[in-house]
Amino acid sequence: MAYCDWAMGSETMIRYHNEEWGVPLHDDRKQFEFLMLEAMQCGLSWNLMMNKREIFRKCFACFDFDAVAAFGEEDVRRIMETPGMIRSRRKIEAVINNARCFQQIRAEYGSFSAYIWGYTDGRTVIYNHHAEGWIPASNGLSDKVSRDLKRRGFKYLGSITVYSHLQACGIINDHGQDCPCFQAINESCPVVSKRRSQEHDVRCFGDQ
Repeated sequence: MAYCDWAMGSETMIRYHNEEWGVPLHDDRKQFEFLMLEAMQCGLSWNLMMNKREIFRKCFACFDFDAVAAFGEEDVRRIMETPGMIRSRRKIEAVINNARCFQQIRAEYGSFSAYIWGYTDGRTVIYNHHAEGWIPASNGLSDKVSRDLKRRGFKYLGSITVYSHLQACGIINDHGQDCPCFQAINESCPVVSKRRSQEHDVRCFGDQ
């Protein structure tokens, strides 16, 4: 089973994989959207996140982090009552909290993208053997980023969730080597090759 086969479940998932997943991302609004989709996904399927993406955008002002940071109790109730929305008050409040933390990082670094890409000096990481399907649930890099985000007050952003974000926003290129996106991304941006040091929970995708 090829790693990128996870995206073959629907037209929405295929389009997300082909056009967004793993493409180096430097736009802060999109960074916030991807990060909060990962946070909302905790305990749920990614296919569900993609199917509800437009509902999330409606609820959270198209992921305008400044607008979301100003949300109050009335907005929480509005979101809870939105048809089709995931009715988890804790997750909704976490998104609002995270928008405020996101603002603080922007104030310190100029942009969230500058902050998170700073961990790799602006380069996309290619780990040895990942392109062959040996994908970890988290690694040393996601541990480090997660710890710092938690220190800054972010919620629902453990190391596994952060690793998924690093994949999604192109900081780690985890497309399979048999996927056209793998080489296309490598040719479009600065990359650095690293060994799988400090990784844990490593498994070959598709193993039981």
